[in-house]
Amino acid sequence: MPVEMLTYAELGERLTISPEAARALVKRHRWPRSRSNDGKTLVQVDLTEISHSPISRPPQAQAGQQLITTLKQKIEALQAELLEAKAIASGHRADFERECERTNKLLAELLKATSEGMGARERAALLEGKLSMLTQPWRRRLVDALSLALPQVATRESAGSVAQSHN
Repeated sequence: MPVEMLTYAELGERLTISPEAARALVKRHRWPRSRSNDGKTLVQVDLTEISHSPISRPPQAQAGQQLITTLKQKIEALQAELLEAKAIASGHRADFERECERTNKLLAELLKATSEGMGARERAALLEGKLSMLTQPWRRRLVDALSLALPQVATRESAGSVAQSHN
């Protein structure tokens, strides 16, 4: 029984399998291994005891070609979906732009209405002030008119009236 020391590549050639398959076979059978001086793994194999017959498979090129064809079809389908999504997105973008314009117009109208409301409140306050003056007795209106016309006289009169009220 001749025992040979072979690398995975040499064992694969003898058994007509790939080096990876030869490595898996060595691991499965737990054959002794060692390292050579060049760093490659050597396996102790008795080729007369091996009853390995590789399974015939279809050529890898056909399987790879089918995979490539399938992937190309998938890419085309995804590109078609992408075009649909872009069309939908452009429609949504147009809606968004339209709503932005509408929002800006409404905001301008709201600001205008707010400023008009503030002006109306100011005018109403002014009119309420005038109305309150008209509802006062004529003497009080005269004092108020004098206090507006002559502020220094009004302050002296009010200081005098305050002094009289304290006495």
